[in-house]
Amino acid sequence: MSLPPTARRVLAVIPARGGSKGVPAKNLAPVGGVPLVARAVRACRAARHVTDVVVSTDDPAIADVARRAGAEVVVRPAALSGDTASSEAAVLHALDAHEDTHGAPVDVVLLVQCTSPFLSAGDVDAVAAAVVGGRADTAVTVAPFHGFLWRDGEDGGDGRGAAAGAGAAGGHGVNHDKSVRPRRQDRPQDLLETGAAYAMDAAGFRAHRHRFFGRTEPVRTDPARVLEIDDPHDLARARALAPLLDAGEPGARPTAADLDAVVLDFDGTQTDDRVLIDSDGREFVAVHRGDGLGVAALRRSGLRLLILSTEQNPVVAARARKLRVPVLHGVDRKDLALKQWCEEQGIAPERVLYVGNDVNDLPCLALVGWPVAVASAHDAVRGAARAVTTLPGGDGAIREIAGWILGPSLDSLPR
Repeated sequence: MSLPPTARRVLAVIPARGGSKGVPAKNLAPVGGVPLVARAVRACRAARHVTDVVVSTDDPAIADVARRAGAEVVVRPAALSGDTASSEAAVLHALDAHEDTHGAPVDVVLLVQCTSPFLSAGDVDAVAAAVVGGRADTAVTVAPFHGFLWRDGEDGGDGRGAAAGAGAAGGHGVNHDKSVRPRRQDRPQDLLETGAAYAMDAAGFRAHRHRFFGRTEPVRTDPARVLEIDDPHDLARARALAPLLDAGEPGARPTAADLDAVVLDFDGTQTDDRVLIDSDGREFVAVHRGDGLGVAALRRSGLRLLILSTEQNPVVAARARKLRVPVLHGVDRKDLALKQWCEEQGIAPERVLYVGNDVNDLPCLALVGWPVAVASAHDAVRGAARAVTTLPGGDGAIREIAGWILGPSLDSLPR
């Protein structure tokens, strides 16, 4: 990247070790259908002040995902890959390696954590701006915090725990006197360090070797987006929140430039998941005309389409013929069938959008770059999706997705 002579070079470093005890392969865990390390890379690349993004890792799989997301990779030595290695040490190593590679000094260095899945580009920009603009030597993302903190054990003789009784086991207030409970508006505003993003003047960081030297500016972020993934419960919460918190983010909806193919589940996605059966055992389903128009527009746009279903049912084949879309049905392992189809078509899975609604779609959602759930999907599917429609299956969800992809051109394509 070439910069104007007066521009400042801002390097975002994302430490991402391969090992994790709390959540195995944590940095590759998908949230909203996107691996955590890729989410961090995207937030940094979308920030206006950031000129370069580096992922520091010891893991080849993380390195591959990071490169595909648009980051450079610095291979971390074994000495910096253990549980006791500090984030500062990884950032210093990546900073030196990046400058050696590019032959240009970095002015501001950022530490960005994969474990904060809802970090926004705006947050990254805000911490960078505090240092780039000269207001501070360091900056950190924080969120307003109004809780009363407690600590186990006696209060150390400062008198705050006396009411519990002499020698009694108990706890004491950390940010308050437990004998006085002021109203929220009468207390000083506490700020919680989110652990998501830090910015440091690069020269000062090298000299001090820690992230909070000099003047530190707390940069406020939205408390609703503050979540650090340390255990499987945190990961489950993040996946449940992703459809809500990702909806307004740049890149949360695919465009035609992001895709080569769209693959559609049938039952519960193109239908409302109900089946009518007559006295002869014949099955009937209802579909939405708007979905048919959306599929036709996608086909005319040049995207490759496929209907993929586990059901061996004449109605699936009949609908595919009506839509003039290839179909694979009666498939036991949809993910294996999808992978083989991608290979035959010469399509990279990360360039595929897959739409599903139930748990048998999860392996396919994990395979593609754009996993999408309809609004009526199972909670686990919504959590694994990168985007969720506002309409339920069988009620125009596919037409809605076509609108995401084609935008205003949807209605102008020849019929």
